[in-house]
Amino acid sequence: MTSPLSSLLLQKQLADLLKNPVDGFSAGLLDEKNIFVWNVSIIGPPDTTYEGGFFNATMTFPEDYPNSPPTVKFTSEMWHPNVYPDGKVCISILHPPGDDPHGYELATERWTPVHSVESIVVSIISMLSSPNDESPANVDAAIQWRQDKEGFRKKVSRCVRLSHEMM
Repeated sequence: MTSPLSSLLLQKQLADLLKNPVDGFSAGLLDEKNIFVWNVSIIGPPDTTYEGGFFNATMTFPEDYPNSPPTVKFTSEMWHPNVYPDGKVCISILHPPGDDPHGYELATERWTPVHSVESIVVSIISMLSSPNDESPANVDAAIQWRQDKEGFRKKVSRCVRLSHEMM
């Protein structure tokens, strides 16, 4: 069952973002009738390989938001160590709250209800600027990031070019 609190909180966050836009991204509903699925457009951060790109993602919130994190999945092609080949973003703050069963992350690095759409997207922009290749979601991208910077740059440049065609 959908929590009225979840809907109200998401409506407030959306209104805040529309009233006070944040540099580097825009967000809105994918379908005006569903507050739980958002479209997010992220501008590739300056001075990174992703600079100049316009990357779209879908942010899907669970019914118990903010107690559980949303999932974020790029719909634009993305080549990054922390993005699964299917586009799903893998960063600590999007992992369920509590202790990491694998012991890689501290509970303080994982999801907490204080996060907002803004803090999530700012974390994703930071991820684009500084990949974490220690626990990659895309092993091939992480290996290329470490061992073949030029090849990695070329693959990302292709994603940046494709992002303009999808606009």
